[in-house]
Amino acid sequence: MSSKLTIIVFITILLVSCSVETSEKYTYTSAEEILNKFGSNAFCYGGYRHNTRDSIPSITELKEDLKVLNALGCHLIRTYQTQQFGQEKRLLEAIRELNKEEENFEMYIMLGAWIQCKDAWTDRPIHDLEDTTNNKLEINQAIDYAQKYPEIVKIIAVGNEAMVHWAESYWVAPDIILKYVKQLQKLKKNGLIDSKLWVTSSDNFASWGGGPNEYKTIVLEELIRRVDFVSIHTYPFHDTHYNSEFWDEVQIDTVLTAEKKILLAIDKSVNYAKNQFLSTQAFIQSISPKKLCSIGETGWASMDNKFMGATGSKAADEFKQGLYYKGIRQWTIDDNIPCFYFQIFNEPWKDRENVNGSENHFGLISETGNVKFALWKEFDESNLSTYTRHNFLSKSYNGNDSILQSISIPL
Repeated sequence: MSSKLTIIVFITILLVSCSVETSEKYTYTSAEEILNKFGSNAFCYGGYRHNTRDSIPSITELKEDLKVLNALGCHLIRTYQTQQFGQEKRLLEAIRELNKEEENFEMYIMLGAWIQCKDAWTDRPIHDLEDTTNNKLEINQAIDYAQKYPEIVKIIAVGNEAMVHWAESYWVAPDIILKYVKQLQKLKKNGLIDSKLWVTSSDNFASWGGGPNEYKTIVLEELIRRVDFVSIHTYPFHDTHYNSEFWDEVQIDTVLTAEKKILLAIDKSVNYAKNQFLSTQAFIQSISPKKLCSIGETGWASMDNKFMGATGSKAADEFKQGLYYKGIRQWTIDDNIPCFYFQIFNEPWKDRENVNGSENHFGLISETGNVKFALWKEFDESNLSTYTRHNFLSKSYNGNDSILQSISIPL
């Protein structure tokens, strides 16, 4: 055999072996398969560790987070922007590098494209018009990432709580979301992005027809038909404040012990989320039968010094957070509902002027690697003490149940 022919044969074998390795590792290639396989343990993810998103996490820091998620059995995460702050570019690079470096690593993304109205974040937002510059940049970047990282980007979510009217600074009319959903679906049809990629929008339950009739429009019905699945947000945590009767029967009952009151309250909260989801799903499936519905966000803060804290509804503490997380995961696993839990890590940039504000404390792991009660069992089972997030991970309260329960806010 000539040396030239030998080289050609060697290259051919190398290419085939690489192809086989990739196909074996990425067994789950479609969004539908990935949601079915990994949706029961999905998380919302933001890697910003400081009180500003100007400080973009490094590739090394993102890899730390991804290794923790992978160790927890999470292989599907959700993000929120494509180009505004810089994390996503590095995140995709970090995932691709880890795919090559670590045999047992596997991660896919539901990539969010941030959509907002004209003059968003001013005192006079125009909700019927869009911020064309921002929105086109977000969508175009989402398309670019879907083309460059088809093995990672499996879902594109057009907007985050972009239609719900309490998002006063930026909400848009649903026809704007629909326009971009149709654009992405056309690209799929024409083979310009993977036909197995799914398109959705992730929004509050009310925006999907589970709330006031003002949201139930012809445009919303068309949007429901056009998306591949629906991503619904539900937050009993917030409603412990906004619904003044939320915990009344729990607080009135003087016979129950403090611990039993908390258990009953969280059980009620999980059922509240369940009923909110199911009623919204019923409306959606009345428009598009058998349309898959997922939970795009639900979560519970471990701390608050305002409405949900000790002087408010008393919802926010780490013990209640852990009970809610366990209850939500059990329900969604039992009923086979994909759930992107909000969220895996604290985000200290959310309320930079108020360190103890609830928005900074929805994570199940703190910005410095403190693993909260919700994941104590997983901490042991996944050997998380060997992983780092700035420091080596450790259990909050040294894993002492009695201390944690003793400082939980009584109802």
